Amino acid sequence: MITDTQLTAIQNYAEQRLAQDHSGHGSDHLQRVVKLARRLAVAEGADLNLTLAAAWLHDVIDDKLMADPEQAHHALSAELTDLAVSTAAQTAIFEIIDHMSFSKSLNGTQTLSLAGQIVQDADRLDAIGAIGIARALYYSGHVGEKIYDPTVAPRENMTKAQYRNEPGTAINHFYEKLFKLEGLMNTSAAKQLAHQRTQVMRDFVAQFKAEWTADDQA
Repeated sequence: MITDTQLTAIQNYAEQRLAQDHSGHGSDHLQRVVKLARRLAVAEGADLNLTLAAAWLHDVIDDKLMADPEQAHHALSAELTDLAVSTAAQTAIFEIIDHMSFSKSLNGTQTLSLAGQIVQDADRLDAIGAIGIARALYYSGHVGEKIYDPTVAPRENMTKAQYRNEPGTAINHFYEKLFKLEGLMNTSAAKQLAHQRTQVMRDFVAQFKAEWTADDQA
């Protein structure tokens, strides 16, 4: 469905579009998501090149990263057409990257193909664990959020509008999203990795709160 030559061009396009990212969604993030997606696709028997194409492209139309998401959508469509990616393959890619984000799940259930479930798992795995801690703090600083405010409770049952527009804190983000991702994984391999990575985050938050109040013990 997608040739190796097309996949290389898709990789180049995605890395160019996110080359100036300073929110934790740059080339290093893409490379990790693609590597995780490859592992999961092989284990699950998914269409490999479709999975990898969507993994490379999953952030290039993201409304939290792009000043004009609609324009970014049109630009990607034009690029894929110029690369002679078939209409069927383009549809499959957009069905994944248009519907896989955590924010989309806040407004209802998602229906994703196997390739979509794998890319979603890979992206969510890169949001948790030690790398997830670093990215959460980096992103919160990028958007000007506080690290922590014990008087501000984590938000429950958020809508997408609240998630996108209401200010939060870096530590609350663990409760509002990151601790939930383990239970939202689709594939068995991702669930196992998520369990390990989630424990790393829980240990970090517990230690952080002890140090915040200077109650940590030697």
